[in-house]
Amino acid sequence: MKRPLLFITFALFFTAGAWASEPAVYTGLLSNTGAGGYDTVSYFETGKPTKGSRDYTADYQGVTWRFANAENQARFEASPERFVPAYGGYCAWAVAQGYLAKGDPQHWAIRDGRLYLNYNQSVQDRWLKDTESFIRQANANWPKVLE
Repeated sequence: MKRPLLFITFALFFTAGAWASEPAVYTGLLSNTGAGGYDTVSYFETGKPTKGSRDYTADYQGVTWRFANAENQARFEASPERFVPAYGGYCAWAVAQGYLAKGDPQHWAIRDGRLYLNYNQSVQDRWLKDTESFIRQANANWPKVLE
């Protein structure tokens, strides 16, 4: 009887911190990979999302970022803040509304040199109708929504 109770106590102790606040970069529940494993430099280079490789990675903000090639990895490492999605890759529209939702690397936009991810196509359609206003709202809400 003592072992299950000890295990439950141990598990609750070490997971309680995870419930206290959201991480600044969205990685999903069981991952430590930013942008769903997509090469964030590729959005700027090719104008489309490209899956990153486990062969080309960089650690930034406690997260592993993947790249399609060594050149993109080097560009990221030279200026990571330029290539990390706004709001840590959380859905930009959701942040503008005052809450967090996952950002989907397939639903994205680049505005004024920043990469923004959205939850899905429907949300992105709303985002694109008034992007500048949503960016202002999201900037005002970030990082308070992490609390």
